[in-house]
Amino acid sequence: MASFDKRIDEYIAKSQPFAQPLLIKMRELVHKACPDVTETIKWGMPSFDYKGPLFGMAAFKQHCAGGFWKHKLINDPKGFLDAGKNNGGQAMGNLGCMKTLKDLPPDKAMLDFLKQAVKLNDEGIKVVKKKPAPKKELPVPKDLAALLNKNKKAKMIFDEFAP
Repeated sequence: MASFDKRIDEYIAKSQPFAQPLLIKMRELVHKACPDVTETIKWGMPSFDYKGPLFGMAAFKQHCAGGFWKHKLINDPKGFLDAGKNNGGQAMGNLGCMKTLKDLPPDKAMLDFLKQAVKLNDEGIKVVKKKPAPKKELPVPKDLAALLNKNKKAKMIFDEFAP
């Protein structure tokens, strides 16, 4: 059964007038694609969970953003989910900077993406994160190393610093 959170109603009501139709539309599509979704607020923004994170959205002063948690695993032949990259990386989320309903992918595409995201969560599929490359030790200039070697306390403190 669907779960509606009054905080999201309040979030939408406090948003800029241009953003309200976008937020309402995205919320409507999420509920249409996944009737069992749970609404919540995460990081101060509306978030939708179904067996884990599914979709999030946000409103800013001059644009809205939306994104799928597992967007890299969603089949998107027309590249709608690359809008954040195509916007010069200036948008949070993978739907890019949206200012009007025309900036949102078509309903059919959004519903397809949402259903794919639901299926991924149903199947318990996780996004495989790349392991960060081991950090290289930075060279210490010889003159600094010589001075540190003369002062054990200074060297101990210096050795505790992050690279």
